[in-house]
Amino acid sequence: MKKIVPDPPLSKSCTTTNTAFGNCDAGHPPLFCVSSAITAQDALVHASLYLRCAYDTGIKGLDGIDPSSQGLLWSTLHSVEMAKGLVDALLDGVEQQAGSLV
Repeated sequence: MKKIVPDPPLSKSCTTTNTAFGNCDAGHPPLFCVSSAITAQDALVHASLYLRCAYDTGIKGLDGIDPSSQGLLWSTLHSVEMAKGLVDALLDGVEQQAGSLV
């Protein structure tokens, strides 16, 4: 069955808010922040890149770590890999939805 009414276009209103991070106990304001008005898709692209870099860094870290502690690093790497999978699946869904509107 064909839809008579098309889906509405992807909303550009889904954006980031100004969010500070990098708190420390030195008593000064946070060092960094996510800027406001970044589209959700752009933010997800960057999140995916950061997760890939975290995974790659962790893999390199396995070379110099005590074998008895490798399980902890592997657990972290698996968590990073799962988070990247979720972000990438969401990005793929957004791109498919945008492609179906064209």
